[in-house]
Amino acid sequence: MNLLITNIRQLVNVRESPTILRGAELAYLPVIEDAWLLIRDGRIQGYGKMATLANREFQEGEDLYDAQGATILPAWCDSHTHIVFAASREEEFVDKIRGLSYAEIAAKGGGILNSAQKLNDTPEDILFDQAWERLQSLMRLGTGAIEIKSGYGLTVAGELKMLRVIKRLKEKAPIPVKASFLGAHTFPLAYREDHEGYIRMIIDDMLPAIAAEGLADYIDVFCEQGFFNPEETERICRSGMAIGLKPKIHANQLHVSGGTEIGIKLGALSVDHLETMDEHAMETLAASNTIGTLLPTAAFFLRMPFQPARALIEKGCAIALASDYNPGSSPSGNMNLVLSMSCIQMKLLPEEAINAATINGAFAMELGQELGSITPGKRANLIITQPIPSLAYLPYAFGSNLIDKVLINGSFI
Repeated sequence: MNLLITNIRQLVNVRESPTILRGAELAYLPVIEDAWLLIRDGRIQGYGKMATLANREFQEGEDLYDAQGATILPAWCDSHTHIVFAASREEEFVDKIRGLSYAEIAAKGGGILNSAQKLNDTPEDILFDQAWERLQSLMRLGTGAIEIKSGYGLTVAGELKMLRVIKRLKEKAPIPVKASFLGAHTFPLAYREDHEGYIRMIIDDMLPAIAAEGLADYIDVFCEQGFFNPEETERICRSGMAIGLKPKIHANQLHVSGGTEIGIKLGALSVDHLETMDEHAMETLAASNTIGTLLPTAAFFLRMPFQPARALIEKGCAIALASDYNPGSSPSGNMNLVLSMSCIQMKLLPEEAINAATINGAFAMELGQELGSITPGKRANLIITQPIPSLAYLPYAFGSNLIDKVLINGSFI
């Protein structure tokens, strides 16, 4: 489909040579006012100010769309989700209201173990249908690329089932889908007193099967007190790296766990969560090429302190924003809400939040050359807003759906 979009009030995040943004760079968001945008064969072909279209003739096979003063920006790049799950966990939501902590719920067989039991009892086709419906809903909310983790299987069969579902989503979805193997999400009940036994299962049984079927892009570990310590995290990640999986780490969510430092030591693409950071962790992240992915809706849902986003930016870190969509601690994949919460609760500027949710989110999935900015040659995965008075209105009006249309590969969905 060839499409010429005219009368765009603001064309947002226009970049000729996009790179990962860090520190003060996040506050710069290039915008063309009163713009046009040309899409050919699903990719961005060109753009400019409306005045430059005055003498242009309409091309054969080219559809015309009048944006009528709408704003256009790159689709959200959600680099941390868990959307393959068998059932919601609202009963634990009520437990939290009654005062139980995340750790207390996990100790009584809830949390990740609850999802693992339900997932292992659910056929693959049903898991796929559920995840496909969730993915379609997220695309309508403006998500144009997504990373999906396993980690609710905790058995060889369960983890492989999850990853096969993600592979099927990759093959069917019109947006890029990345797969992370998170078998090291927690210890199953049968291995609660035998950590070594479960780690051996991950290394000796799960990883060879994943390699044989080409089921994952990344390996992830929940590095946290009561879960996997830094030494175990490094060992598991290095085993994954040996079969070509790049590391990502669940780091510093509940405690200063050492997860950030071990992730950076391993050259992790990203370290995610970061609710609990000390000076050493922040300085180590700032001095690295690793992206710190912040998940504000998880902190919100768990009533935890929000990530120290301003301190991370001031130290020069590269940060991304993601939804952490999962049934236990962030049952929403709405990146528009993530954007608002980042500004309201973490004091990101709207420009910083948009950059973190688009271009840096794309780089956190190794998609920075495909998505995340208005750049010639990139996929035309775009959000067309309703008419809004300014960019700041997007996070400001947090209760309103301001998306009018979404383009995926240059086509309206």
